[in-house]
Amino acid sequence: MGSRLPFKAILLCAAVLALAVTAAGCGRDSGTDIAGAANGSGTTSDLSGSIAADGSSTVGPLTTAAAEGFKTQAPGVDVTVGISGTGGGFEKFCNGETNLSDASREIKDEEAAACKSKNIDYTSFRVATDALTVVVNKDNDWIDCITTDQLKAIWGPGSKINNWKDVPGGDYPDQKLTLTGPGTDSGTFDYFTAAVNGEEDASRTDYNATEDDNVTVTAVSGDKGGMGYFGFSYYEQNQDTLKALAVDGGNGCVDPSVETAQDGSYAPLSRPLFVYVNNEALSRPEVAAFLTYYIDNAEQVAKDAQFVPLTDDQESESKTTLEGAIGS
Repeated sequence: MGSRLPFKAILLCAAVLALAVTAAGCGRDSGTDIAGAANGSGTTSDLSGSIAADGSSTVGPLTTAAAEGFKTQAPGVDVTVGISGTGGGFEKFCNGETNLSDASREIKDEEAAACKSKNIDYTSFRVATDALTVVVNKDNDWIDCITTDQLKAIWGPGSKINNWKDVPGGDYPDQKLTLTGPGTDSGTFDYFTAAVNGEEDASRTDYNATEDDNVTVTAVSGDKGGMGYFGFSYYEQNQDTLKALAVDGGNGCVDPSVETAQDGSYAPLSRPLFVYVNNEALSRPEVAAFLTYYIDNAEQVAKDAQFVPLTDDQESESKTTLEGAIGS
């Protein structure tokens, strides 16, 4: 990758700039409103305290960007964002170690039970949409569209396909197939296995598993026979060295894009992205103000970070949910 900045640094710079522009143009006096500092009857500049978030490597950069933008309006509030995967984030969240959990899937029943056992009530908000993207090497000239049946044959439990010539449904060359993808703590792994293999966590195990999507970028871009999958934004930032495959889920080949993710035609690999908040923490004005700021600016952050922004209806639903949770 040479001298290129790490992906998360590029994404964060773009999103923070977008937030700064949005904040400067919204007509407020340096962020003194934000719904009355989230019903604390003060201003954002009066707020203080710390907020801990952890979880999805996909959602983490969005939360980090929102935190940096919020800092310009509430300098007394420190927001820290860890990235331990969706599963790792929920483990910390349900153990009371964090206030927010970034998630690229909904909470599982066993995770919800863990939260309940610690008397942790929570509210979730959709903050963006993602188009999970299957990528191959830029020099791969034998496939442009892959079916979900082919993906299942390659990635399914017990699969022994290690050469492109053995992939069913196509006339592919005698080329070694090497696979790199998310580890089991990743919400991306959970979503992909459920959507493609029909059961969450059902996957072959003999692939290069990583919690760092940049490792997948490096592996696939450096191997002509490579394949991997991750969030759409990682492809967007690395499309000079990677090739995205259209996916045929039964209704023809559809390319991953903002439009196809929003209209639902990129099936079954478009997915919602969430932030979960501990309701007890939400009673603190700095937490309520931060989430209000986050959702108010979610569309601009998503666009500039190359995620898929919420539709108007989805954004309205998130705002209504937040307002109700703050007022409860």
